[in-house]
Amino acid sequence: MNDHEVIELFRPLLSDIRPEDHFAVRKPLLAHYTSITTVEAILRNNEVWLSNPLFMNDMEEVRFGINTGANIFLSSPEVEAACGDKRRLEMLKTAFNYFYSEFANQHVLDLYIFCLSEHGREDKDGLLSMWRGYGGNGNGAALVFDAGKINAREESPLIIANVHYGTAEERISHLRKYVSQFSEILGESHIPDQQLHLAAFTLFERIKLFSVFTKHRGFSEEKEWRVVYMRSRDAGKIFDRMFSYAVGTRGVEPKLKFKLEPIEGLTETDLSISKITDRIILGPSLSSPLALATVGKMLDNLGLAELKPRVIASTIPFRAG
Repeated sequence: MNDHEVIELFRPLLSDIRPEDHFAVRKPLLAHYTSITTVEAILRNNEVWLSNPLFMNDMEEVRFGINTGANIFLSSPEVEAACGDKRRLEMLKTAFNYFYSEFANQHVLDLYIFCLSEHGREDKDGLLSMWRGYGGNGNGAALVFDAGKINAREESPLIIANVHYGTAEERISHLRKYVSQFSEILGESHIPDQQLHLAAFTLFERIKLFSVFTKHRGFSEEKEWRVVYMRSRDAGKIFDRMFSYAVGTRGVEPKLKFKLEPIEGLTETDLSISKITDRIILGPSLSSPLALATVGKMLDNLGLAELKPRVIASTIPFRAG
C-alpha cells in the first residue's frame, strides 16, 4: 500500500458528514453579527478577519474535544487489540502523541475561525440573542452572505461547515464511536509498521475536525456555521501572506485577514464582497431613517453603491438600555 491508500482506508471515519449538509448543497444565507465599525472595515478593506480560538471562548470547546478524544484513544482496549502486540501499540501511540503535541504547541496557533449564523431567507430582522451577544447590543449590523455564491474547492485550506450541538455525554459518545471505527479498520488492514503514523494522523485529524465543529447544546440557538483555516491543510502556504494581527481591548491578537478576492486554484475568478453579500441588516437600536441614509452615504464613499438597495433595518422593538 502507498501512503494515500493507507489514508483512504480510514475514510469511513468521515461517513457521518452528510453531503446534504454541505454549504454548497444547502446554499444557506450566513449572517455575521458585529459592530458597525467592523462592518465598515470589512467593506472598506474587502476582507474578513478570522480569529484564533485561543482568544475566543470557543477554545474550551475545542480543548474538550481534543483532550477527550486523545484520552479515549490512549486508554482504548479496542485499539490495543487491533494492534496485535505491545510493540505496534507503542508505535501507534507515539505517533498519535506526536500529532497531538504538534497541534497543542504549534498548529493551534495557526487555527483560525470566522463565525456566522444561519439566516432565514425571509428574515429581515435577525435574531435578538445574536444582536445582544455579538451585534453591539442592537447598535451593530449583520452582514448576510449568500453561501450559494461561494465555490470552495475540496483542496482549499478553508473548511465551511455548520456546527453540531450536543451535551458533553453525546459528544463523548461520538468520540468513542470514532475510536471504535478506527480500531476495526486498523485490525482488518494489516498496515505495515512504517505506515502506522498515517493511521494515527487520520484519527487525530478526525478528532480535531469534530472538536472544531461541535459545541455544547446551550449554544444551539445561534445556528452557527464556521469558516475554519487549518494550517495542516495548507501545504503550499498559500495563506501565509494573510497572517497578521490586531490591537484591541484585549491587547494584541493574531488574525488571518482573508481578502475577498480570487485565489488561483482555490476560488472562482469573480469572488468579491459585492457578489456574496445578500443583505446588510442594521441592528434594532440603529434602525432609524437617518441611520439608513448614513449607511447609504458610507457605501457611496466606499465605492459600493450597488449594495445600497440591500440595506434594511431590523424591526425588532428592542433598544439597548
